[in-house]
Amino acid sequence: MDTQALKDYFLGLQDRIVSATSALDGKAFVADHWQKPEDSPLRGSGRTCILENGNILEKGGVGFSHVRGDKMPSTATQNRPEMAGRSFEAMGVSLVFHPRNPKAPTAHMNVRCFIAQAPDKDPVWWFGGGFDLTPYYGVDEDCKHFHQTAKNALDPFGSDLHPRFKKWCDEYFYLKHRDEPRGIGGVFFDDFNELGFERSFAMTQAVGNAFIEAYLPILERRYQEPYTQAERDFQEYRRGRYVEYNLIFDRGTIFGLQSGGRSESILMSMPPVVTWRYNWTPEPNTPEAKLYDYYLKPRDWLA
Repeated sequence: MDTQALKDYFLGLQDRIVSATSALDGKAFVADHWQKPEDSPLRGSGRTCILENGNILEKGGVGFSHVRGDKMPSTATQNRPEMAGRSFEAMGVSLVFHPRNPKAPTAHMNVRCFIAQAPDKDPVWWFGGGFDLTPYYGVDEDCKHFHQTAKNALDPFGSDLHPRFKKWCDEYFYLKHRDEPRGIGGVFFDDFNELGFERSFAMTQAVGNAFIEAYLPILERRYQEPYTQAERDFQEYRRGRYVEYNLIFDRGTIFGLQSGGRSESILMSMPPVVTWRYNWTPEPNTPEAKLYDYYLKPRDWLA
């Protein structure tokens, strides 16, 4: 396998997403290049690109990392216990965009590759990633566009992949303690190697490449819509669910923290302004109630 080709792709993807998003927002991302010390549990380097207080994005982060360690943390081996104790190398791109306007949804994307190594044994590799959408005020047109773009990216690699990865996304981005999904889903896959290295890498690239087309047209449609302070308050309340999910369930966050990763880059996904309310529920027959009753219900948006 060609790890340089992996790195070139992930860095290029980060460049393209940052460039396209900055062009829409009108404000540039700040690039933070970092390097972990060689004596740290997790070694390697990365580039975290951050946009704060933009014209459209209240906060956006697009991070590239290439790290290695002597022992895989438990979160990376929970589906592959035979990998426990191996050294590892991991690289990929992860992003979260939090628009200021509550009519524009939050978006997340991640694509990555893991390589686990042990003396006198062949390397074991796999890909993971996907993208998902978290609206506060849902729009059917946006949901259909997002899912159709994901399907278009995956169909060349097998007609079974989109339904599998959509279901996986619905089940993965789920707040068990709230008994509700994080958003309207998208696609998600992990521990994926069934197409062979080159084809699995090509599929992962297709998913990463599709994000700009999946999300930026939605952002461009929604960011200028008028909104009230009450709608902004609801956005800040719902952002709390995003925080809860990332800190309690997200395997990428937990892996990074367990393995001694760079906390500033790992936690760049946190929204800038969040509120919690005790035992709050929306009034019936309101747009806020519709989010719970209609949009936060797994469905086939392309039916």
